[in-house]
Amino acid sequence: MDGWRPVLAVAVGTLLLTGCTSEPNDAAGGKTKGKASPSVSPPASSSAAPENEPYTLAEERAPKTREEAVAFVRGLAVRPDDFGIGYRKREPYESDPATWAVLHKDCLWEREALPKTVLSSLTRAFELPEKVGKGPVYLSLTVTVHEDDLAARRDMAGAQESALRCPEQQLNGTDVVRDLYSRVDAFADARHTISEDDLAESGQWTGDGTSKAHPFDWYKFRVGPVTVAATARHGAGRSTEEDSAITTDMVKGLSYVAAEIDRLGKAGGTGGTDEPADTAAGTPAGTEGAER
Repeated sequence: MDGWRPVLAVAVGTLLLTGCTSEPNDAAGGKTKGKASPSVSPPASSSAAPENEPYTLAEERAPKTREEAVAFVRGLAVRPDDFGIGYRKREPYESDPATWAVLHKDCLWEREALPKTVLSSLTRAFELPEKVGKGPVYLSLTVTVHEDDLAARRDMAGAQESALRCPEQQLNGTDVVRDLYSRVDAFADARHTISEDDLAESGQWTGDGTSKAHPFDWYKFRVGPVTVAATARHGAGRSTEEDSAITTDMVKGLSYVAAEIDRLGKAGGTGGTDEPADTAAGTPAGTEGAER
């Protein structure tokens, strides 16, 4: 991808190192739990060059109407192998960009019509197929275009609150995430190389008729008025190191998308105009935005 900066490979490693070692204490015995931290290569350069600044999208270059926003999210170049070797599209591949996921008071996620502050939200589904001794990995990517930076920042704040309010969440009819914990700005200086704001959540998920829990990861970046989020539901049969590699590759893929948004903004290809944004009546109740 043209906009990807090699230095970000180091930043992602540092991001995962910080995120994966900041685990909460186990409620029963005070023991910490979590995946082993991925190995981190030393930085190629310590200079504060412009290429080390976060990816961003200026508001004046962002989509202004819902039509532009839908074209923008659908036009982003995203490939399954951006998230690692062997991934493929999963059906249904794309969500309706006129809806997004809302976490209700009963901690159940449901898709609802977009509020007036959101122009489009598109989720794409991928999977790493199962193979001998290893269950499938389910990965999703959500790109949401907000009406301005303030709306995007509010979405990030609401996403952080969701894990505090609902440490156990019902994703759908079969899948449940438990023991969720959230970190905001958890990546120290590394985050400034990738995005203007970041969030991360980790936990355990069960589903598809199985009772055994497996790792669940969720990362979210803000790039101007656009938020990009990815989740990974790990499959059975993988070592701690293999699970860490899945998480690392997912965050790299998320960073590729942030780079593409940055590139399109600088090239003037987001469809932004001076027209006022479309609006839709009402804002759905509950915590908004963050796809699970």
